[in-house]
Amino acid sequence: MDGKDEKPVDQEKLAEALNDLFINVSAMVKAELQGTNNHLELLEKMNLKVAEEYKEFGDVASGLRVFVEQLKSKSGSFDEYVQQIDAIEQQVAEFEAVISMLNKYVSLLETKVRSVCQNPPA
Repeated sequence: MDGKDEKPVDQEKLAEALNDLFINVSAMVKAELQGTNNHLELLEKMNLKVAEEYKEFGDVASGLRVFVEQLKSKSGSFDEYVQQIDAIEQQVAEFEAVISMLNKYVSLLETKVRSVCQNPPA
Protein backbone atom coordinates (compact mmCIF):
# COMPACT_ATOMS: atom_id res chain seq x y z
CA MET A 1 0.00 0.00 0.00
CA ASP A 2 1.36 3.31 -0.92
CA GLY A 3 0.28 6.76 0.30
CA LYS A 4 -1.65 7.47 -2.88
CA ASP A 5 -4.34 4.91 -2.05
CA GLU A 6 -4.94 6.34 1.42
CA LYS A 7 -5.56 9.94 0.26
CA PRO A 8 -8.65 9.15 -1.82
CA VAL A 9 -10.05 7.11 1.10
CA ASP A 10 -9.31 9.96 3.54
CA GLN A 11 -10.84 12.46 1.13
CA GLU A 12 -13.91 10.28 0.78
CA LYS A 13 -14.24 10.01 4.56
CA LEU A 14 -13.71 13.76 4.90
CA ALA A 15 -16.29 14.46 2.19
CA GLU A 16 -18.70 12.05 3.84
CA ALA A 17 -18.11 13.65 7.27
CA LEU A 18 -18.58 17.14 5.80
CA ASN A 19 -21.75 15.99 4.05
CA ASP A 20 -23.07 14.53 7.34
CA LEU A 21 -22.12 17.78 9.11
CA PHE A 22 -23.91 19.84 6.46
CA ILE A 23 -27.01 17.62 6.67
CA ASN A 24 -27.02 17.81 10.48
CA VAL A 25 -26.50 21.61 10.52
CA SER A 26 -29.24 21.97 7.90
CA ALA A 27 -31.58 19.82 9.99
CA MET A 28 -30.75 21.86 13.09
CA VAL A 29 -31.37 25.18 11.29
CA LYS A 30 -34.58 23.79 9.80
CA ALA A 31 -35.75 22.68 13.28
CA GLU A 32 -34.90 26.12 14.73
CA LEU A 33 -36.80 27.84 11.93
CA GLN A 34 -39.76 25.50 12.41
CA GLY A 35 -39.74 26.24 16.16
CA THR A 36 -39.67 29.97 15.46
CA ASN A 37 -42.48 29.54 12.94
CA ASN A 38 -44.52 27.60 15.52
CA HIS A 39 -43.97 30.38 18.08
CA LEU A 40 -45.07 33.00 15.56
CA GLU A 41 -48.19 31.01 14.66
CA LEU A 42 -49.03 30.65 18.36
CA LEU A 43 -48.49 34.37 18.89
CA GLU A 44 -50.75 35.14 15.93
CA LYS A 45 -53.50 32.91 17.34
CA MET A 46 -53.14 34.53 20.76
CA ASN A 47 -53.36 38.00 19.19
CA LEU A 48 -56.52 37.03 17.31
CA LYS A 49 -58.06 35.64 20.51
CA VAL A 50 -57.19 38.80 22.47
CA ALA A 51 -58.59 40.98 19.67
CA GLU A 52 -61.82 38.96 19.79
CA GLU A 53 -62.02 39.34 23.59
CA TYR A 54 -61.47 43.11 23.34
CA LYS A 55 -64.15 43.35 20.67
CA GLU A 56 -66.58 41.60 23.03
CA PHE A 57 -65.55 43.99 25.83
CA GLY A 58 -66.19 46.88 23.46
CA ASP A 59 -69.65 45.54 22.68
CA VAL A 60 -70.41 45.16 26.40
CA ALA A 61 -69.12 48.68 27.12
CA SER A 62 -71.24 50.08 24.30
CA GLY A 63 -74.31 48.31 25.69
CA LEU A 64 -73.57 49.65 29.16
CA ARG A 65 -73.20 53.17 27.78
CA VAL A 66 -76.65 52.94 26.15
CA PHE A 67 -78.09 51.56 29.41
CA VAL A 68 -76.56 54.42 31.44
CA GLU A 69 -77.95 56.97 28.99
CA GLN A 70 -81.41 55.42 29.37
CA LEU A 71 -81.09 55.55 33.16
CA LYS A 72 -80.04 59.21 32.99
CA SER A 73 -83.07 60.10 30.89
CA LYS A 74 -85.37 58.22 33.27
CA SER A 75 -83.79 59.81 36.34
CA GLY A 76 -84.20 63.22 34.69
CA SER A 77 -87.95 62.67 34.53
CA PHE A 78 -87.93 61.82 38.25
CA ASP A 79 -86.27 65.13 39.20
CA GLU A 80 -89.62 66.91 39.19
CA TYR A 81 -91.08 64.29 41.56
CA VAL A 82 -88.03 64.50 43.82
CA GLN A 83 -88.53 68.27 44.08
CA GLN A 84 -92.19 67.75 44.93
CA ILE A 85 -91.28 65.19 47.59
CA ASP A 86 -88.73 67.61 49.08
CA ALA A 87 -91.40 70.36 49.21
CA ILE A 88 -93.89 67.97 50.88
CA GLU A 89 -91.22 66.92 53.38
CA GLN A 90 -90.60 70.59 54.24
CA GLN A 91 -94.34 71.19 54.68
CA VAL A 92 -94.65 68.10 56.90
CA ALA A 93 -91.77 69.34 59.10
CA GLU A 94 -93.49 72.75 59.44
CA PHE A 95 -96.83 71.05 60.13
CA GLU A 96 -95.22 68.92 62.87
CA ALA A 97 -93.83 72.09 64.47
CA VAL A 98 -97.31 73.70 64.44
CA ILE A 99 -98.85 70.52 65.92
CA SER A 100 -96.22 70.50 68.66
CA MET A 101 -97.04 74.13 69.53
CA LEU A 102 -100.80 73.38 69.50
CA ASN A 103 -100.23 70.34 71.69
CA LYS A 104 -98.40 72.50 74.25
CA TYR A 105 -101.15 75.14 74.10
CA VAL A 106 -103.92 72.53 74.55
CA SER A 107 -102.00 71.01 77.42
CA LEU A 108 -101.72 74.45 79.04
CA LEU A 109 -105.45 75.12 78.51
CA GLU A 110 -106.29 71.70 79.97
CA THR A 111 -104.24 72.51 83.04
CA LYS A 112 -106.03 75.87 83.45
CA VAL A 113 -109.49 74.27 82.99
CA ARG A 114 -108.72 71.63 85.64
CA SER A 115 -107.43 74.30 87.94
CA VAL A 116 -110.64 76.33 87.50
CA CYS A 117 -112.83 73.22 87.90
CA GLN A 118 -111.10 72.18 91.12
CA ASN A 119 -111.08 75.70 92.60
CA PRO A 120 -114.37 77.31 91.48
CA PRO A 121 -114.50 81.10 91.77
CA ALA A 122 -116.24 82.19 94.96
